[in-house]
Amino acid sequence: MAADLSELAAFVAVARAGGFREGARATGGSASGLSEAVRRLETRLGVRLLNRTTRSVAPTEAGAMLLERLGPALGEVESALDVVNGFRDRPMGTLRLNVPVSVSRLVLSRIVPPFLAAFADIRLEVTAEDGFVDILAAGCDAGIRYDERLEQDMIAIPIGPRRQRFATAAAPAYLDRRGRPKHPRDLLGHACLAGRHSSGGMTIWEYERASEIVKIDPTGPLVVRIGAAVDLAVEAALAGTGVIMLFEDWLRPYLDRGDLEPVLEDWWQGFSGPFLYYPGRRHLPAPLRAFVDFVRAQGTWD
Repeated sequence: MAADLSELAAFVAVARAGGFREGARATGGSASGLSEAVRRLETRLGVRLLNRTTRSVAPTEAGAMLLERLGPALGEVESALDVVNGFRDRPMGTLRLNVPVSVSRLVLSRIVPPFLAAFADIRLEVTAEDGFVDILAAGCDAGIRYDERLEQDMIAIPIGPRRQRFATAAAPAYLDRRGRPKHPRDLLGHACLAGRHSSGGMTIWEYERASEIVKIDPTGPLVVRIGAAVDLAVEAALAGTGVIMLFEDWLRPYLDRGDLEPVLEDWWQGFSGPFLYYPGRRHLPAPLRAFVDFVRAQGTWD
């Protein structure tokens, strides 16, 4: 009942991507080729591995159990083959990163272009999402998260800014109309543009000055899911809909132009910057090793 390795890889690609077309885009193959490979595997094993509908593809119970065991095993196969990469003049292959949306926008935008220019044979795939992710189960080589969200048993190195702040701001016209808060508790009387985490919980706005810490549960006319929808909250703030709290670097261009006005700036809370993290195995895939070395050589910034 030995299965062909390519059939197993096809099944993993489709199951992780949630569809044959999506799996084909991720692997550079064809949807029909993946479909035929999975069909042969199911026939060989005598069990259905994927439930297929017109809208989605999802593992069956048997498929989910197989996927759980296959992911790490195929990762080890890729690592074994990647040893040969060390004998090349230049590393090649695919590097898969899982990062928060804010890191994709504010950190990787300064690192990725020069990295790809230096390593023309490396293909970089970036998935941006803000929830907690098991990078190995997700088929990624490494992730970037802030220290409170780092996975256990991982090697972590600093990447990007070492100190960041959350900024609160609003359009001048809004503040002219509603007044300028003098204390964080004044925000309870304002229209706040709030966020919701992937877990379902609402964001809490936290402020700090001297030894005083104030936490605010913001309410207002708009709630966005933390991630890509944050751009909608920014546009609403620019239009004068309400007060927004977001990474200072994200809002900085609007603050510098005067499109947004700082609110409670002496209360803005700082926090430590993000980390690149990856499994602490002896052999790193060549693309990941190149990226780690590049990040270290580039250094961090204030």
